[in-house]
Amino acid sequence: MSIQQEKISALVERRGKVRLGGGEKAIAKQHEKGKYTARERLSMLLDEGSFEEMDMFVEHRCTNFGMEKKYIPGDGVVTGSGTIDGRLVYVFAQDFTVTGGSLSEMMAKKICKVMDMAMTMGAPVIGLNDSGGARIQEGVNALGGYAEIFERNILASGVVPQISGIFGPCAGGAVYSPALTDFTLMMEGTSNMFLTGPKVVKTVLGEDVTAEDLGGASVHSTKSGVTHFTTPTEEEAIATIKKLLSYIPQNNMEEAPMTACNDPIDRADDALNEIIPDNPNQAYDMYEVIRALVDNGEFFEIQENYAKNIIIGFAHFNGQSVGVVANQPKFMAGVLDCNSSRKAARFVRFCDAFNIPLVTLVDVPGFLPGTGQEYNAVILHGAKLLYAYGEATVPKVTVTLRKSYGGSHIVMSCKQLRGDLNYAWPSAEIAVMGGAGAAGVLYAKEAAEQTDPKAFLAEKEAEYTKLFANPYVAAKYGYIEDVIEPRNTRFRIIRALAQLRNKKQNVPAKKHGNIPL
Repeated sequence: MSIQQEKISALVERRGKVRLGGGEKAIAKQHEKGKYTARERLSMLLDEGSFEEMDMFVEHRCTNFGMEKKYIPGDGVVTGSGTIDGRLVYVFAQDFTVTGGSLSEMMAKKICKVMDMAMTMGAPVIGLNDSGGARIQEGVNALGGYAEIFERNILASGVVPQISGIFGPCAGGAVYSPALTDFTLMMEGTSNMFLTGPKVVKTVLGEDVTAEDLGGASVHSTKSGVTHFTTPTEEEAIATIKKLLSYIPQNNMEEAPMTACNDPIDRADDALNEIIPDNPNQAYDMYEVIRALVDNGEFFEIQENYAKNIIIGFAHFNGQSVGVVANQPKFMAGVLDCNSSRKAARFVRFCDAFNIPLVTLVDVPGFLPGTGQEYNAVILHGAKLLYAYGEATVPKVTVTLRKSYGGSHIVMSCKQLRGDLNYAWPSAEIAVMGGAGAAGVLYAKEAAEQTDPKAFLAEKEAEYTKLFANPYVAAKYGYIEDVIEPRNTRFRIIRALAQLRNKKQNVPAKKHGNIPL
C-alpha cells in the first residue's frame, strides 16, 4: 500500500469513528429510549444525499478535570448544510450519545459557523436540540459559547427563518436559543425545557415536580406557549418541520414559494351564507370558515393548543402563502386576552418580517375583563397586537364576519392600522360596544326614572343595534371597502391579494421601534 493510500485509509477510518458518535453502546441506549441519533434525524430531515457536513474533525481544547485525555467525536454536534425539497438549509444536531450532547466552547463555534453561513447565504437554519446542558468542565467558556449562539439568534432574527426542534432535554441557559427562534417543536414524553430543573425547584421552593410537569411538551404547548408544535414521534416532528418550511421564504428578501393551485379562485361556498347564527350570543366554528376559504381546505395551524380563542397559521390562496389570524367564537366567545394577544402579535411580526401577506378574520366581542387580566398586563399584551398590525407593511386583508367592538376592533387590523383592504359581511357589527352595554351607559339615568326600566333599556338596545350594529356606518366613512356576500369571500380575498402583490409602503427612518414588551 502506498503512502497516499495509507493516508486515505486513515481518513476513511477517522470519518467512520466520528460518524459513530459515542459508540454502538451509546447509540443502542439512545434507541432504547425511543430516540434517534443526531445523524439519523438529519438523514430523515434532509433530501437524500444532500447533506454536506462541516467541522467533522473539530475537537475540544479543555484541559480541566482530566479532559485533555478525553476524545469527543465532533465535540458532540453534527453541523452542515443540505436541502429540503431542493431548497438550501443549514442545520445542526446535538449528539446525545457524545457526553450527553453537552455544550462546549468548540461545539458553540461549530453552531455559530453554520448560523453565520445561513445569514450570508440567505437560507433557513434548523437546530435539533438534545443536550444535557453546559459542559461543566469548561466553566465560563461554555457560558460564553451559549452567549455567542444567542447573539447569532438575535442577528438572524427577521433575516432568515430559524426553527428549533427539541428532541430531548433542554435546560438552563440552553432554553434561550429556542426561545429566540421563530418556531419551536417539542417531542411528547421525551423532551423538556426549563430554566431550573426539578432538583433546584425542590431545594429552593420545596416543591416536588417531575421534569414532564415542570417543562414537558404538554406544559409548553398549553400553558406557557413556549412551543408551537408537539408530536408523539420523531418522524412526525421531522414531517412538521418540512411542512412549515414549505410555507415560508428562504430569507427576508424573498417571497414564499408559490404552489400549483387546482382549487378555483371563484369557488363560492353557500354554507358561509348560513354559518352566522341568528342569536348573536351563539357560537360557530371559525375553522369551518377558514377551510371553506383556503386552497383545498388545507390549513397549517400554529400553536393549536394554546390560547384557543384566537387561531393562527398558514394557508394558500391561489397558491400564494398567507398568514391567517382569526378569532374563534367557539372558545371564550373569541374574546382577546393576554395570551391570545401575545400569540397573534408574534405571528403577525413573523409574517411581516418574511413578506407573507396577512388575512384577518374578525369576530371579537372585546377584551376579557377582570383583575386577573389587568394584573397580568392585558394593556401591554393588547398593545403588542396593536403594534404588530400597525407596524406591518405586508399586504393586509381584513374580513369582519360578526362582532368587532371597541378596542378589540382596533387591534384586529382595522383600516386605521394601515389595513389595505377591509371587507365585512352583512352580519358584521362594528361599533364601540354591543347594544346592551351601550344602552346601559347612554340611558342609565333615564332608565332609573321609568316604571319599567328593563323594557325601556330593551327598547333602547334595539334602537342602538339597528343604528350601529351593522357594517354600513363603517362603510359610510370608508373604514371598510365593501360589504360582501359571505359565499364570495374566497374570491374577494384572492383578488385583493393579487391587487396588493406589488405593494410598497415607506416607513419613517429609525433604528427600531420600542414595542411594548
